Amino acid sequence: MGNSINDILLEDFQSFVGEILVRNRSVLDIISKMQTSTGRVNRAVIKAVTHCGCIEIEGKKQAFPEEVSIKNLSGLISTQLKGELCKECRSMIEKEIGGELFYIASLCNTFGISLYDVVLNEKETLSTLGNYSFR
Repeated sequence: MGNSINDILLEDFQSFVGEILVRNRSVLDIISKMQTSTGRVNRAVIKAVTHCGCIEIEGKKQAFPEEVSIKNLSGLISTQLKGELCKECRSMIEKEIGGELFYIASLCNTFGISLYDVVLNEKETLSTLGNYSFR
């Protein structure tokens, strides 16, 4: 597969992260920062619900018809979201997801793993398993 602009951007992002990460190069620091970052993503979503109110979460048991094929199942599962993110909440969630990507790229750099290869391998796995991946 040739390098498209998106492929180059992902590789460039990982390289840039490696260049600017001065502190916290320890794998232990990186995984603890990833956990903190995940919490920040969760908090940004929760604040969109509880402080802003631009979205609501209607959490309840998902109802599935007994005679439904796996292929048609995805159309029956709800996101349990109501509403749409406002500009400010969308920006904050994007910022926090960006932080999460930073630490994922840092972890990849620590282990000498290509983030691009990780994405390609995951896409291939999902493509192979299709509806049976259940993620």
